[in-house]
Amino acid sequence: MTEASTYRIQGQTGEWEVVIGLEVHAQVTSNAKLFSGAPTAFGAEPNTQVSLVDAAMPGMLPVPNRECIRQAVRTGMAIEAQINKWSRFDRKNYFYADLPQGYQISQLYHPLVGEGKLEVDVDGQTKTIGVERIHVEQDAGKLMHDQHPTMSYVDLNRSGVALMEIVSRPDMRSPAEAGAYLTKLRSILRYVGSCDGNMDQGSMRADVNVSVRKPGDEFGTRTETKNVNSVRFVMAVVEQEALRQVEVLESGGTIVQETRLYDPDKNTTRSMRSKEDAHDYRYFPDPDLLPLELDDAFLEECRASLPELPDAKRARYEAQGVTPYNAGVLTAEVETARWFDALLEAGVDGKQASNWVASELFGALNRLGKDITESPVSPKQAAELLALVADGTLSGSLAKQVFEVMLETGDDPAKIVDDRGLKQTSDTGAIEAVIAEVLAKNPNQLEQYRGGKEALFGFFVGQTMKAMGGKANPGVVNDLLKKALAG
Repeated sequence: MTEASTYRIQGQTGEWEVVIGLEVHAQVTSNAKLFSGAPTAFGAEPNTQVSLVDAAMPGMLPVPNRECIRQAVRTGMAIEAQINKWSRFDRKNYFYADLPQGYQISQLYHPLVGEGKLEVDVDGQTKTIGVERIHVEQDAGKLMHDQHPTMSYVDLNRSGVALMEIVSRPDMRSPAEAGAYLTKLRSILRYVGSCDGNMDQGSMRADVNVSVRKPGDEFGTRTETKNVNSVRFVMAVVEQEALRQVEVLESGGTIVQETRLYDPDKNTTRSMRSKEDAHDYRYFPDPDLLPLELDDAFLEECRASLPELPDAKRARYEAQGVTPYNAGVLTAEVETARWFDALLEAGVDGKQASNWVASELFGALNRLGKDITESPVSPKQAAELLALVADGTLSGSLAKQVFEVMLETGDDPAKIVDDRGLKQTSDTGAIEAVIAEVLAKNPNQLEQYRGGKEALFGFFVGQTMKAMGGKANPGVVNDLLKKALAG
């Protein structure tokens, strides 16, 4: 495993190393909840997406949702993890007001997915981060404390929603590595389609485990900061919690194994409760659910349904001449990659297309406050524009003008070129006449150029292009100017 970080905290007693593990809860994209047929739409009115199973009414029995299991298996395959053909659900027993069953159905001893790995790039280096397991479990409901002055209300819409808990190894050693891991994991989930990755909506959140040690020592006592809902906040938690632990240890204190919460307004973590161990939850096999047994046909169907994943797509782009940087940008979000793939399918050169998307298209979308899915220009239209540049119909500057009109009107580039007379001219006679006029108007510069001041060549090019309204073919202008100036 390549070490991608030498991140250290400088304390009064020397350097400290940070050890980080993430437990990511990802809501499974499915047609219903894990053990019921209730819907899972975000933003619905409280308690409108609750079945009798979710509300734990007497006599209600859970039935596993095949699609939830399928999506978790596909996710495991995407990170090259071991898929366990035999797995089992366990009851995790605890009381909380938004947990009507009095227990959570999860997997402790026999998870659906075993060990896997992710490769992340940090500061130009690649590091492999281990994934210990992915288990499937049901979410709890939500307490609402701001609806009444003296009481808390309970919303059970999330009760029973299917979650994948993706548990990493404690392989990360810096905030940057933790951020890169979470970013890469989110990207893979969205490519696979097993989770939408909308962290701001709570469909993906991370519990951040942090400890510190002197380099080379045994692992220290870790704390767990719960429900962190952005990559930036995860990195901030790592940094602030590590600094806090170093300060405690260097002042003679000890780190308590506990659960903490992050306050983004103050950029601090605070203690919530002591951290329970597995035996505190009295795990035992759920008596209402048979073990899950997966056959080869199901696994083959899961594998066959996987799309081209970010790393493979990135390698394919680079093989087509796309720079590593552009390939990384284009594969970071699945929607961007799909848009770019559609552009390539139209027959556009990969390098030319990637440069145009990274500069022109992204720049325009940023100005408009839109993302790639809202682009006013389709991949087909972009391909037509780039083809007009490639065949000499448009110069680079004319293409920029046409693109701006495309953004405003949605018209195809060929129509804009015809309607506005923006076609580039390669008519040598017309260009030679303009060059002669430019040279006649600038005798001093002509004399200087012929006297050895060759830097003035750009001046003559600019004057010619200006005189022709930017419509002259730059290559033809250069060739004809060289001849005229030499005479």
